[in-house]
Amino acid sequence: MIPGIEALKLIARNQGDAVVITTETPFTVWDSISDRREFHLPVINSMSKASSIGLGLALALPQRKVLVVDADGSLLMNLGSLVTIANQAPRNLVHFVYQNNIYGVSGGQPLLGADKLSFIGLAKAAGYPNVFEFDELEDMAIKLPQVLEMEGPTLVCIKVDDRGINPTIPARVTKIAYLEVKEALARDHRS
Repeated sequence: MIPGIEALKLIARNQGDAVVITTETPFTVWDSISDRREFHLPVINSMSKASSIGLGLALALPQRKVLVVDADGSLLMNLGSLVTIANQAPRNLVHFVYQNNIYGVSGGQPLLGADKLSFIGLAKAAGYPNVFEFDELEDMAIKLPQVLEMEGPTLVCIKVDDRGINPTIPARVTKIAYLEVKEALARDHRS
């Protein structure tokens, strides 16, 4: 298993100009590890909607990479989004699943069936052309740049160990984050 914070830092280092949508545990630490805060769209109080919001942004901004850093429990609540994403086939969407096997933000309850679950199997069956699973940081570090260059949609399942992360909601408010992303994209478009 990969230390959760290290997996997120690796994604952040490879973010480039991509818009990043996070939810659940990844949301709670993203602003402290990424230097591209203006392109970070946190999704809170909308568990299970990160993948759908990411799809909408990927379709609306086809020239920009969109990274969704979803949580395993969150995606389980909206599995239909896998089929919708595969059907719409956004070439610029990379959908990460942060598989920690718990509902971290709501108290650490275990994710039932985690030992039988395959997110890459579900994504492949839904029609994603690219699926990857990482449980070693070095392997992820080597392959991630090439994965991010592929035409999507792409699903990347990251098997993580959350020890050391205390998921607390940061002070940054979602409405403010939406406005920051909107302004950053508008500035980028004018350049």
